[in-house]
Amino acid sequence: MEAMKAKTNVNYGIDDLPPWYLSIFMALQHYLTMIGAIVSIPFILTPALCMEDEDPARGIIISTMIFVTGVVTYLQTTWGCRLPIVQGGTISFLVPTLAILNLPQWKCPSKEVISAMRVDDKTELWQSRMRELSGAIAVSALLQVFIGYTGLVGKLLKIITPLTIVPTVSLVGITLFSHASEAASKHWGIAVATIFLMTLFSQVMTKVEVPILQYRKGHGIEMGWFPLFKLFPVLLTIIIMWSLCAVLTITNIFPEGHPARTDIRIKVLHNAAWFRVPYPGQFGMPTVTLTGVLGMLAGVLACTVESISYYPTVSQMCNAPPPPLHAINRGIATEGLGTVLAGLLGSGNGTNTFGENVGAIGVTKVGSRRVIQWAALIMVIQGVLSKFGAVFIMIPDPVVGGIFCVMFGMIAAFGLSALQYIDLRSARNLYILGLSIFFPLALCIWVNEHPDFIETGNETIDSTLSVLLGTSILVGGCLGCTLDNLIPGTPEERGLIVWAKEMSLEITNDELTINTTFDFPYGMQTLRCWKWTRHIPFLPTYKMNL
Repeated sequence: MEAMKAKTNVNYGIDDLPPWYLSIFMALQHYLTMIGAIVSIPFILTPALCMEDEDPARGIIISTMIFVTGVVTYLQTTWGCRLPIVQGGTISFLVPTLAILNLPQWKCPSKEVISAMRVDDKTELWQSRMRELSGAIAVSALLQVFIGYTGLVGKLLKIITPLTIVPTVSLVGITLFSHASEAASKHWGIAVATIFLMTLFSQVMTKVEVPILQYRKGHGIEMGWFPLFKLFPVLLTIIIMWSLCAVLTITNIFPEGHPARTDIRIKVLHNAAWFRVPYPGQFGMPTVTLTGVLGMLAGVLACTVESISYYPTVSQMCNAPPPPLHAINRGIATEGLGTVLAGLLGSGNGTNTFGENVGAIGVTKVGSRRVIQWAALIMVIQGVLSKFGAVFIMIPDPVVGGIFCVMFGMIAAFGLSALQYIDLRSARNLYILGLSIFFPLALCIWVNEHPDFIETGNETIDSTLSVLLGTSILVGGCLGCTLDNLIPGTPEERGLIVWAKEMSLEITNDELTINTTFDFPYGMQTLRCWKWTRHIPFLPTYKMNL
């Protein structure tokens, strides 16, 4: 193990236990990285729920997301795949969410109508929509639980090819471009400055380090260098631009009511409770409809594929052996259970592996599972402090718009990166690629603009078809998968050979016997005594080809 550490320059491997005080400090880094990614989701979600800007419940939703992230992250690192990954809210669920809320029965009244409503009516207006989303998210995630616990992951990857992943993931970012434009247009100067700083910190200044005091085992406290800009580009950008908007607000350069002012939603902070524990059904009993469940399946499948692709990368980063099939099965199932919990608690979103925190492991060279468990504890504590969640609602809209432009672009680029596996000189591949990206945009935008077009005589069928045909990642993913598996092409042309090596889930039974990294923290001796556990795909004693 020491030789491996020296070879890959890892400070703490997956099974290492840093001192508790160092663990807390390193856990804060992961927490701050997570915050930069998660706070943007409610800025799209809450307006679609017909919630007013100054509604204190916006802070409750953010706090609930942070709380769920902490709970699910702990379960994932302890009993799930046991990799040091953060599991939290995801942009992928916003696409089907917006398609569902675009149905005629869920469209928001005009702002004038909402303003004239009584407080109780305003609350019921957005809570009824949240209950619809909660039920859809919780029930659709059961498919992910089923896929994980039954061991269907390996079979699923045989039909999910690079030309399936490209449209599925890239359309998440492309579809949401209008929301980035809407937020950024409230002050293009602030939005462009935000993009500039993000580019500067995350691309230009990645090798610039700042001096800090640090503790090293055997050396004590000494001066060290910290990759601040590479690790926290989003957080630094938000802090600087938020501070600039605060100065422009205090000096009244931004007039009263300007969307870039930092005090435009100050009532949210004043009205937020200091302490509040999220609980199942906090916004009412979730409702379940066929339309909502089928629509949310698109987000579930997209998250499943994305998380599987992260597991081998994280293992390599933290000096762990390749994740065996039972760990991957358990990881997907735990992610599904986390999404069920997120739905029941009313976060309005699901859970997925945070790519930002995967990147943080590569930067800090700290892949200890214990550090992420400490980070999960910090998230749970912050999740019950509602005032803390309300603070992030006050980020000016144009700053969020600038972050959206970068974040959604990166999501689209991440999806397009799977093109590296296929032959782009092939007319076959170019045909599938072009059609599976362009047609969903043409169809889904039109369907969302004409939700009443489908009339079969059955309202449930009409709504279901409207959501399915209006969810770009579902249409694009299914189209890409179908065409790639039906149109003749060689394995090399389709990228299947390189893809199989990248996503290999095979591991020998001898390696399973030696490797204990992915074992449960407790009860392994008992499991090994029971021979039947070797046939259960999610248990550490599982052996293939018996």
